[in-house]
Amino acid sequence: MPDPPGPNGVTIVLARFNCSPDRLAAAVSRFRKKKVLVLGDVMLDRFVWGSVSRISPEAPVPVVEIRKETTCPGGAANVAANIGSLGGEPHPLAVVGHDLEGELLRDAFRDLGAPTGGLVVDKGRATTVKTRIIAHNQQVCRTDREDKEPLTAAVQRKVVAWFHAHLETMDAVIVSDYAKGLIFPALLRRILPAARAARKIVCVDPKLRNLAAYRPATVITPNHAETELAAATVIRSEKDLVRAGRKILRQTGIDALLVTRGEQGMALFEDNSGVTLIPTLAREVYDVTGAGDTVISTLALGLVAGLSVLEAAVLSNIAAGIVVGKLGTASVTPDELIAGIRGS
Repeated sequence: MPDPPGPNGVTIVLARFNCSPDRLAAAVSRFRKKKVLVLGDVMLDRFVWGSVSRISPEAPVPVVEIRKETTCPGGAANVAANIGSLGGEPHPLAVVGHDLEGELLRDAFRDLGAPTGGLVVDKGRATTVKTRIIAHNQQVCRTDREDKEPLTAAVQRKVVAWFHAHLETMDAVIVSDYAKGLIFPALLRRILPAARAARKIVCVDPKLRNLAAYRPATVITPNHAETELAAATVIRSEKDLVRAGRKILRQTGIDALLVTRGEQGMALFEDNSGVTLIPTLAREVYDVTGAGDTVISTLALGLVAGLSVLEAAVLSNIAAGIVVGKLGTASVTPDELIAGIRGS
């Protein structure tokens, strides 16, 4: 069962896994200026904020009276935003359309202080946009505009060339796969072995059913449903979870598997130390949007800062517990994360 939320829960979890609060806090202070290459499906998150006072006479749906509209980076772009918020230096490598939304993402990266040279423009596709309609702090509905068609050979070559040209200067690589057309096995075979050869930490938030396609990686972070698909099994119990995780480790040969389980926390599988169940540390859950982006960002920076996989996983769990207490696509600051470590 999960520990009680709040300061006591944090203290219990850190003590259970022999994680020193001082060591974790010191690692957070070392996040500053660490360079992380973020390869993945960027998108623009658009929020339409309003209120509901009546039902439409045309259909049994609420009428939302719009008060304001906001946009922010989503998908792999939110991973980059989290890296920047935590003090690191994100280097996004992604494909955008030749459209207004692509320019808005470019502007957002500039605001983060992130270079935009890795944003490859594909004039034949639209930038992915997710529009969430929010009324009274609750999501009413979501609309998506996206293009999942495979990239052209010319665009693929640009992505691979940029990756190889900048890999040596990076401290880590994050692959943020949202199944929007950028990440596919042939591309991964052209870049991930190079990252391993260069001794770079590689963290993957996957979407492909065959997780072996992400080999070699340092850590892969599937959620519950993705773990079921990868292991071709239904997970109803802890025993099922352990069996699925060990099966994936055998099949993929990856170093570590971190299964994110929502309100049930996380499960860390390492080849030489079995499974570690990490309970959730969320105090209040307002919105889970982008929580996985926070996990992979904090995990990668934690590993770069010298933490073990278990320590980095516990740290990312604390970060996720903070971000789900915010509404909308959100990120975490070093001060917030250190306060979370201290249980304050």
